[in-house]
Amino acid sequence: MDLKGRNKISTEFSMSSMTDIVFLLLIFFIILSTMVSPYALPVDLPNSNNKSKEKQNISVRIDKDLIYSVDNQIIDKSMLESMILSVPIKGTERKIILHVDKKVPSGSLVEVLDIAKRNEWKIVLATKP
Repeated sequence: MDLKGRNKISTEFSMSSMTDIVFLLLIFFIILSTMVSPYALPVDLPNSNNKSKEKQNISVRIDKDLIYSVDNQIIDKSMLESMILSVPIKGTERKIILHVDKKVPSGSLVEVLDIAKRNEWKIVLATKP
């Protein structure tokens, strides 16, 4: 009498479910990376209803203690123009995104705007929704 079991255990492994998980994780991290702000220095931005998102060449930040930074590198106010001019341009348009704290006097803001106008840079003022 030859008794054999009908259920055979397969030793093969299907990679299709593993690739599905990898692609789902890839999509998740791509979406998550667009939501993370690359700016580490805290600034209390003014409120606005405008929702445009501009790509910038340079990020200039002025905090409430009048500490200036260009692309997250803290600099002296007197070095601001030379630092902006030394940053390589990404793309064809020269744009500066300006992160200014609400408590910064308008005179400091105007000085940065004047530097941008002299060197023909476009300015985008960052706000929070």
